[in-house]
Amino acid sequence: MKNRQLLSDRTRWKQLIIILILGLCCYYFLQPAGVNEFAWRTVVIFLATIVCIICKVLPVGAIGVIAITVYALTGSGGALTAQESISQALSAMNNTLLWLIVIAFMISRGFVKTGLGERIALVLVRLLGKRTLGLAYGLALADLLLSPAMPSNTARCGGVIYPVADSLSRSYGSFPDDDSRQRLGTFLITCTGLVNDITSTLFLTGFTANLLAVKLAALQGISLSWLNWFTFMVLPCIVSFVVTPLIVYVLVPPQIKVTPEAPESALLRLREKGKITVPEWLMMGTVLLLLVLWIAGSYAGIDQTTTAFIGLSVLLLSGVLNWEDVKNEKGAWDTLIWFSALLMLATQLSSLGFTDWFGHIIGSDVRKIIHGSNWIFVLIILNVIYCYLHYFFASGNAIVAALYAVFLSVGISLGVPAIPMALMLSCCTNISCSLTQYTHARGPILFGAGYIPTSVWWKTGFVMSIINLVIFFLVGLIWWKVLGLY
Repeated sequence: MKNRQLLSDRTRWKQLIIILILGLCCYYFLQPAGVNEFAWRTVVIFLATIVCIICKVLPVGAIGVIAITVYALTGSGGALTAQESISQALSAMNNTLLWLIVIAFMISRGFVKTGLGERIALVLVRLLGKRTLGLAYGLALADLLLSPAMPSNTARCGGVIYPVADSLSRSYGSFPDDDSRQRLGTFLITCTGLVNDITSTLFLTGFTANLLAVKLAALQGISLSWLNWFTFMVLPCIVSFVVTPLIVYVLVPPQIKVTPEAPESALLRLREKGKITVPEWLMMGTVLLLLVLWIAGSYAGIDQTTTAFIGLSVLLLSGVLNWEDVKNEKGAWDTLIWFSALLMLATQLSSLGFTDWFGHIIGSDVRKIIHGSNWIFVLIILNVIYCYLHYFFASGNAIVAALYAVFLSVGISLGVPAIPMALMLSCCTNISCSLTQYTHARGPILFGAGYIPTSVWWKTGFVMSIINLVIFFLVGLIWWKVLGLY
């Protein structure tokens, strides 16, 4: 295992050299008119960074370090001094949104350490698990309850929900890598991933890509708070949350329809765990405090990032987490690096004028094609394109960093109301994460388990993307009209 990890961390020099050559060719020979030198330099570094992430030249955090280094060395932000250049390259490190994500990762570790996440899942299986469909809804509700305080939906789905689903499947003789997976495992694991897309959409803090999208939207004057986000997303997400297990039940029908032993199995595991421990109570109290402050903190003058720091401080003071837990939360520190690099580059693209220029160019072309069309038609066309471009990206964060600001700018320039456009793009980011087994970081976990054949994954991912697009275009737009967003 250690040797495999070392191999995966090695530089893929062949891919890197090809990317460097293509990047230099773009820089020297393809600079378009109307884009200044510094903006174009930033574009090339940004695109090279995204391609390196997709090609997995190095772990994503290492790519972030290299991107920051290159940006500082080349003075691509237009800095006059070396000190100013490195300050520009590190400018996103003091971004409050970035630290909200990092701290929330650390808080979410408490769910795993205390066992509270597993207990919630087992309780819901105990209550709803007499039928196969009930099992799916039980696991879905567990994901829903965890999502406001776990921005890593990979950790939530792959680290908490999946192990319970895997255990349940095996207990019914449904094993990966053979035909027995059709008994229960294929349905349950497929449903787990697709529901995770919806729980990630409902809460601003349910997925890191949501937070990046909000930051990019803010660059265009669109302000979205935690409560605003939840209010705008709640109705379409509830509809999708309810219908997803039902549709998956039809698309991937399990051979086992009734699971009378599942509640008893969950009860036995709960008995093994014993009574709710003090750390679990403290974890629950901290989550409730976080939710209250995220919802109402603005009225008391408490920023949402400050709220995250309050939550982590409570967990440290109470002993639920210790400093070793914080230091060992590799996902958080990894995110600090790569997210700051992408955020810095995206911000620089905006401040150097490239985003507006590119949006105007695309907007002009699109306007010729759909001249005089209703803005709702424009919104649908742009979001469908954006959604299925995810086939070419290996994560939700990558597609947001690369395309979100551009599509948002184009939509607004073509007369689409700003907030509906920003929200719909975020919805499409989430619901397209299950298109393939590589379009989200949880994909390798679920697909690697062996329960879901490639054909089943691609079919259900595509069908559910269409159904969710219809739900959000219909229910979402009607709901936003009622709320007065347009």
